[in-house]
This record gives sequence, structure tokens and C-alpha cells, in this order.
Amino acid sequence: MSREENRLREQLCTLARSLYDRGLTHGSTGNISARTPDGGLLVSPTGTSFGRLDPARLARFDAAGTHVAGDQPTKEMPLHSAFYDTRSTAGAVVHLHSCHSVALSLLQEPNDDFLPPLTPYSVMQLGRVTLLPYFMPGDPAMGDAVRGLAGKRSAVMLANHGPVVAGRDVEAACNAIEELEATAQLTLMTRGLGPRGLTGAEVGNLVSTFDLEWEA
Repeated sequence: MSREENRLREQLCTLARSLYDRGLTHGSTGNISARTPDGGLLVSPTGTSFGRLDPARLARFDAAGTHVAGDQPTKEMPLHSAFYDTRSTAGAVVHLHSCHSVALSLLQEPNDDFLPPLTPYSVMQLGRVTLLPYFMPGDPAMGDAVRGLAGKRSAVMLANHGPVVAGRDVEAACNAIEELEATAQLTLMTRGLGPRGLTGAEVGNLVSTFDLEWEA
């Protein structure tokens, strides 16, 4: 095992523990994966807690997608695979059961604008977030729904379930999914109060300045 892979294993578990310790996912919920230097994947095992991941027991896939070592991976593998297959920039995928984003999903029908553009940071780190319909946990149809977006989204929200975010690496993916949860919390806090979000021109300026994804 390479030194780079060992560092990635430790980083993945450290970041997952940080998310767990701050209540962004609970119990044995959530899953996380990251690309290895040789093009394979490290994936959190099924039924494990983000607070107690063991770097040595992460599920290991080779570049061909074959499970070659470690414990059995999360049952949400179709979801992770869909992001890696449709987004060439994806180096990591994180899925949480964070409370504010789940609560907000209960108040909406599926749409392509789950989060309003309240701050520049949600626009910059997430782009548009699509709210997908409810699927039973582990249903391969979740992966099909992500594939149906043809790589146009780095973040989706699974209705009644939780957010999923792909990033260039595991740190970026964790930062972005925290931004998603924070924006969902802001949305709920200001719901019905007429908050001033960013205007279309302000969003457009962010998109052009930082070369962001903001496809309809």
C-alpha cells in the first residue's frame, strides 16, 4: 500500500469523524468514498458509524471497480458510482443524513433549485442543487437518477433521506456538504420572513468571476 493511500485513508476517517462529532450525521448513517492515486476507490463499509471508521477496514476497489480488500462497502455504492461515472472531476463523494437539509426536503416537491441562493458560498461550492424524489435506501434507481443529470450537478438532495455531494477531493466534498447543510438551516430559519437572497445579477457575477457550474 502506498504512502499516499495511507494518508488518504487517515484523512477520510478524520473528516468523517469531524462530521459525526458535530452532529452532521448520526448513528451508522452516511457514507463516504474517495479516489485512490491508482484510480481505485476507498469506501466506508456498510453499517458503520462516521465516528468510528477504521482506516484499515475501508472497502477497497481497484480501477476496474472490483472489490479487492476491506469490509463490504455501503449499500449506496450505486449512488457513488453514478457521480464518478458522470463527473470526471469527482475525486470524492459524501452522503449525510443531516437534519436541516432533510427537513427542508420534506417541504418541497422534486425540483432543480432545492436551495435558494442566500449566500455566495452556497453558489460557489455547490452550484444548483437538485432535489430528487424519495427512493428506498440502497435502491439502484438512486444511481440512475443521478446519471440522468448527465454530470450537470455536483450536489443532489435525496428527498426524506439526505444530501449527496461530489468534490474534487475528500476535503472539498466535506466542505461543500457542510455548506449545503448550513444553507438549508438558513433557509428554514428565514422561511416566511421574506429574506433578501442574491439577485440574478449577483449570482451571474459569481458564476462568471469564478467560472462556476450553474446550468438550468
